[in-house]
Amino acid sequence: MSKVFIMCGKLCSGKSTYANKIRSTHKAVILSIDEIMLSVFGQDAGEKHDYYVERIKAYQYAKSVEIAESGINVVLDWGFWTRKEREYAKEYYTSRHIDYEFYYLDVDSVEWNRRIQKRNQDVLNHESDAYYVDEGLADKFESIFEVPTKDEIDVWVNS
Repeated sequence: MSKVFIMCGKLCSGKSTYANKIRSTHKAVILSIDEIMLSVFGQDAGEKHDYYVERIKAYQYAKSVEIAESGINVVLDWGFWTRKEREYAKEYYTSRHIDYEFYYLDVDSVEWNRRIQKRNQDVLNHESDAYYVDEGLADKFESIFEVPTKDEIDVWVNS
């Protein structure tokens, strides 16, 4: 039976690295919003960024079901920053009889800031095509992110 592995955590918490481990060990396909956004828009999608993200989420939810129903595991490398998003995902997959597991990548604030600095340096050095995380973006995500409770998460990873 195939499964959807759902990555939850702040940006720069290690979700993509962990998603790749799951991809390798469980022969899964990774669906990433950032991958599509960066491929299509680069670093700046402008004022429609959030609109495009929501459209990609809808597409990837549907595609994840198609892939899972074909017998292939899926990793959603998104973030699932709010309890509402996590509840929606649980209902979405439960109602479609698709197995899923939530993975939370927990990172302390010192390490989180170090990773943001490293990512930014890698972006500036053209060694990474990830998003550059300026202070405004970090503050935005910090204000949005809701740390999950233990009952929301299947696997808690200290990264």
